[in-house]
Amino acid sequence: MSAPLVVLIGPMGVGKSTVGRLIAERLGVGYRDTDDDIMAEQGRTIADIFVDDGEPAFRAMEKDAVRTALLEHPGVLALGGGAILDADTRALLAAHRVAYLSMDVEEAVKRTGLNVARPLLAVNPRRQWRELMEARRHLYTEVARTVVPTDGRTAEEVAQAVLDALELNEA
Repeated sequence: MSAPLVVLIGPMGVGKSTVGRLIAERLGVGYRDTDDDIMAEQGRTIADIFVDDGEPAFRAMEKDAVRTALLEHPGVLALGGGAILDADTRALLAAHRVAYLSMDVEEAVKRTGLNVARPLLAVNPRRQWRELMEARRHLYTEVARTVVPTDGRTAEEVAQAVLDALELNEA
């Protein structure tokens, strides 16, 4: 058992998966996403879990998935956008190298649009994203060792900024 080299947090659509895979490749380690873990275990999409079971049930699954991944995965780990809502999860993250990938609302609208696969943004995505970020931004910054803005940057540039900020050397 060993801890992840990097844990990526941030809002939906910020590019955690793309950037996470790039960082993992550069470091020569594996990549893991807790949303993927949940979907594999449940055999359905995150959106379906939200609709069928509700957000509280999903958050309980997410909390378990994050705890397991933090214990098991030695590479790069990406968490779902709302994982930091749980106080126990935030406490667990305190011992890890956490990078918060941030973006402004205009960039978020460009990236997420009206994507129905994003259950929390189904109606009026611009306002809902802004409200989500107002509720979550301080939680992201509370657990992050570094904040890396993604606006106007390529995934490669963001990945390099994370590596530099956390002083991680490529493989």
